[in-house]
Amino acid sequence: MRILLVKTSSLGDVIHNLPVVSDILRHHPSARIDWCVEQSFAAIPALHPGVARIIPVAIRRWRKALFQSATWQEIGQFRQQMARERYDAVIDTQGLLKSALFARQANGPKRGYDAASTREPLAARFYDRHFAVSRQLHAVQRNRLLVAAALAYAADGEPDYGIAAPQPAFTWLPENPFVVLLTATSRDDKLWPESHWVELGKQLAATGLLSVLPAGSAKERERASRLAGQIPGALAAPPMSIPALASLLAGSRATVGVDTGLSHLAVALGVPTIALYTATDPGLTGVLGRGFWRNLGGRGEMPTVSAVLDELQRALV
Repeated sequence: MRILLVKTSSLGDVIHNLPVVSDILRHHPSARIDWCVEQSFAAIPALHPGVARIIPVAIRRWRKALFQSATWQEIGQFRQQMARERYDAVIDTQGLLKSALFARQANGPKRGYDAASTREPLAARFYDRHFAVSRQLHAVQRNRLLVAAALAYAADGEPDYGIAAPQPAFTWLPENPFVVLLTATSRDDKLWPESHWVELGKQLAATGLLSVLPAGSAKERERASRLAGQIPGALAAPPMSIPALASLLAGSRATVGVDTGLSHLAVALGVPTIALYTATDPGLTGVLGRGFWRNLGGRGEMPTVSAVLDELQRALV
């Protein structure tokens, strides 16, 4: 059986799709699974040994250069890659118009959500078969139930993300036990106050735990450096690739993070994780997995430092 999954973005959504690969292989051990994903997130499915081929799509970059011939050459190459294999099922777990159009480029019967199960109902017109999956379920559960319906098996048990991080080799990181603090996110209203991070870091330092603060953009790195400068022994991590970040997370005693894809990656790796929500509801898209994980806060709520410390104490027992 040959299967193509279409889940292109964003980071957290792509991570939420990983248990689907484990489910398929548990029910169809000989299945070959390919994955169409946004180029910038291709390193995520590459962490799962059950993914055979990754087909990158660069829609975010293409949109900025639609009138350049090189862009259309890349689009042509993408369409050739999508059409290269004959699939037994092409399953779009994204449920958006753009992802449905990507799925249409592949050879094989198209499967996806019905019009009532996705926020872009027009996407359902591009599938050969549609399946009803409640929009009131967590994103991980929705992915699993859709693919289970498309391939006629039962999605049961806890989600198995099925990934392992590369072995870390960080010359800048001491051998002390450490906690990763994920302070950066896509929107300012999702941020946790800097004073809270400093207080949390000081409390961790008092127990012998080092704080490590990774960051991406220049603005995020500036914040991480500013926070690390106020926390005894803390380190602002240098710029890192997704595989390197996975290694860093996997080596930590625990992770505390705001509403960001890396918090989901920590849970996927089995790291004790506390996710902080201030502007969004974690009920449908919060962290979810095996092992220890907690979602604190919510829309209009601000998790306290004491609540985080209480959960960390439980996680580190």
